[in-house]
Amino acid sequence: MKSRMILSAVGSDRPGLTQAIAEAVLAAGGNWLESHLSRLGGKYVGSVLVELDANRLPALEQAIRQVDATGLQVALVPAGEEPAATGEALRLELVGQDRPGIVREVTAVLSDLGVNIEDFVTSTQNSAWSGERLFRASARLTLPADAPAERVRAALEAISGEIMVDFTITGSGG
Repeated sequence: MKSRMILSAVGSDRPGLTQAIAEAVLAAGGNWLESHLSRLGGKYVGSVLVELDANRLPALEQAIRQVDATGLQVALVPAGEEPAATGEALRLELVGQDRPGIVREVTAVLSDLGVNIEDFVTSTQNSAWSGERLFRASARLTLPADAPAERVRAALEAISGEIMVDFTITGSGG
């Protein structure tokens, strides 16, 4: 029987970490399905969805412990069931002058509408014109049946002036 596991990893970034994780997955007979890997705050941070025979889980745990020995904190968690997407998919892009609270304000609006955030990526960078720090966010959203895109757009417009951000919403979560 196949089992799906989420492997999460955090550690000092250096060449070869992704390869070491890939070796551990392969050594256990696992299949690397999808991942999110990045450098965040000077650290290697990642999550990998792995599929393998349930009886091979001890082999994956052993292989991962060997990666752990190279300075990586690793955890394995059983994956959940993938719910069928039932609502409209949207893509949200947001940019504004960086300040504390932007993420909380935007996610509070989305949560109040029952919107599910499927993917959320944020970053900061210095503005080419002013040199001030800009905050950028990109999100893939799934709307519930009772929250049409126009309602989401209106709710975000209502707070955009207060948190000083511009946003665009496109009709595909793609």
